[in-house]
Amino acid sequence: MPSVLILNGPNLNLLGTRQPEVYGDTTLADIEKMCVQHAANIGIGLAFSQSNNEGALVDAIHAARG
Repeated sequence: MPSVLILNGPNLNLLGTRQPEVYGDTTLADIEKMCVQHAANIGIGLAFSQSNNEGALVDAIHAARG
């Protein structure tokens, strides 16, 4: 089964709580649930990583190789 790593960068952990009048009230967890449901329907595995530190995201990419 193919798999996809979805990286979410700085401040996306604040979705749904930071300026909901601008960004809406959908949280990152809500978006991840929607992605998982869609991926299951099309036969793709998903992994998620969120960090406010860009170096941690680069580390996640390196860890996912292979």
